Amino acid sequence: MFPEIFRGFLQFPMILRCIDKGIASIEVRDIKDYADGSFRHIDESPYGGGAGMILRCEPVVRAIRDVRRENSTVIAMAPIGTVFTQKDALELKDAEDIILLAGHYEGFDARIYDYCDRIISMGDFILSSGELPCMALIDSVIRLKEGIIRNESTQDESFMNGLLEYPQYTRPYEFEGKKVPDILLSGNHEKIREYRRMQSLLLTKKNRPDLFEKAELSESEKALFEE
Repeated sequence: MFPEIFRGFLQFPMILRCIDKGIASIEVRDIKDYADGSFRHIDESPYGGGAGMILRCEPVVRAIRDVRRENSTVIAMAPIGTVFTQKDALELKDAEDIILLAGHYEGFDARIYDYCDRIISMGDFILSSGELPCMALIDSVIRLKEGIIRNESTQDESFMNGLLEYPQYTRPYEFEGKKVPDILLSGNHEKIREYRRMQSLLLTKKNRPDLFEKAELSESEKALFEE
């Protein structure tokens, strides 16, 4: 409904680089262009009563049919969908064509979902419109495309291995009495790897116990956490 929101997003350096390199292209369509009448109404009050307005079937389905290709994956961004994860981003980075539907008001007429391949939510919270979730998904997928970010830069990121990323530090060595852990300056790469692995586990256990419960621990790691 609000294509102008994407103007700044499409000027973001990573997005521009992706487009300039021909790695991906992004096209924004206004659903109102697919509505009948001079007022181009795309919403109506819900059957059965209730607050808010519902996006109508006709203009949304027309928009889908106009842009859909044989290889398209149509995704509706809505709170009722499955929560988006890094695993989803990794799967979608290889998709040939993705169509994202941005909801608004009280959401879509439920029949619209029959024309979609997936319904995705960005989390257990509500936004006023679906453009921001669309941008978040686009960003998370595009940054994984070959030629955008060095592969090694994404390998240890949060969620890539099911854990949160270990704490990172840079200069200065000491700031307001807080020092960088000495192990990171030791030059012992194996010890640094072990330290980062343990910090990743500790951080995940503290902030995301749901992820920690699924983590695969070595016997020595299990023993440490049992202690």
